[in-house]
Amino acid sequence: MTPDVNALNRKNIVDFIGSIFDRRGGEEYLGEPVTMGEHMLQGATIAERNNQPEEIIVGALLHDIGHFTSEFGMFTMDDTEDRHHEDAGAEVLEQFFPKVVTDCCRYHVAAKRYLCATRPEYFRRLSEASIHSLNLQGGPMDADEVAAFAENPNLETIIAVRYLDEAGKQAGMKTPDFWHFAPMVQRLVDRHCEAATT
Repeated sequence: MTPDVNALNRKNIVDFIGSIFDRRGGEEYLGEPVTMGEHMLQGATIAERNNQPEEIIVGALLHDIGHFTSEFGMFTMDDTEDRHHEDAGAEVLEQFFPKVVTDCCRYHVAAKRYLCATRPEYFRRLSEASIHSLNLQGGPMDADEVAAFAENPNLETIIAVRYLDEAGKQAGMKTPDFWHFAPMVQRLVDRHCEAATT
């Protein structure tokens, strides 16, 4: 049974996200050679192995959580347009996580479009599935979009997570499970919620 998104709080959000990885992490990831869970865990694992900050590790871990939109009860009969996975995930995460983590989710698609426009070598990193989705997502940014996107104060972290997004598609790569990262995830939740109440 999908929980009411309004029932999520600081004390249960990490367990809820972990339950998504446990129950649904084995689902196909858009034609890639990894599952949804493997993809996100690989990005987080690579970041951790390279001693990246917790915001980047958790950003990589959660950037695609919006693919599981049915978990969040996002669809209503009042909706008038499609809810893209990056927005669906960010709308839930922003209640519990620092903006830098939420931005990694909300803008990881835009980051692909930005990098394809500003770093031609980046396009060669894209898988066939990622190229296909790029075309559906508007293709490389134009000059005005690039200029606007470059103003995001979290640009560097968003770009780091985008590179991890492409790296996390390795068939057979061993990673820890979500619960290895859970204490780190909880620390960011606690830090954000404490800051919001002071």
